[in-house]
Amino acid sequence: MTKKKNETFEWVKLIMGALVIAFIIRSFFFTPIVVDGESMNPTLQDKDRMVVTKIGEPKRFDIVVFHAPDGRDYIKRVIGLPGDKIEYKNDVLYINSKAYNEPYLEQYKKRLNEGTLTDSFTLKETALGSDTVPKDCFFVMGDNRRNSTDSRHIGAIPMEKVIGTTNVVYYPIKEIKIVNN
Repeated sequence: MTKKKNETFEWVKLIMGALVIAFIIRSFFFTPIVVDGESMNPTLQDKDRMVVTKIGEPKRFDIVVFHAPDGRDYIKRVIGLPGDKIEYKNDVLYINSKAYNEPYLEQYKKRLNEGTLTDSFTLKETALGSDTVPKDCFFVMGDNRRNSTDSRHIGAIPMEKVIGTTNVVYYPIKEIKIVNN
């Protein structure tokens, strides 16, 4: 009888330990997320499943997951860092008056029949209403610039609202990939 109690106790300890480790990993290091919508097309597809890394600070052009003002979690690309002056002219990104290439948009731009993918704007003309990205905030945009609710509409994203970065699609199986910036 004592042997059976010891064995049961060992199993309970093992299961509890595994649950604690899973909780710690999910809370502090990695968590899964499902892409909801088409704002990151063609880079990401609706219903793609991804791994969010909660370690490290997002860099320019990283894909981030954050808590949006409407209470949902959004997936967008970091375009502007704190203090940056962002502008689009003739479908070209300018950061602090320097033109930047966005290779992740090339596939989408080639499919356009007419017009530009990203309409021209300055930060002052967006929901930010200022010349630069505020301190401790990011300016984010979806890759599907014609169909994305992003910083142009909801303003800058405070760093504390960012859950983490993501670049690993693990489902659907035939679409497993690491997304490059």
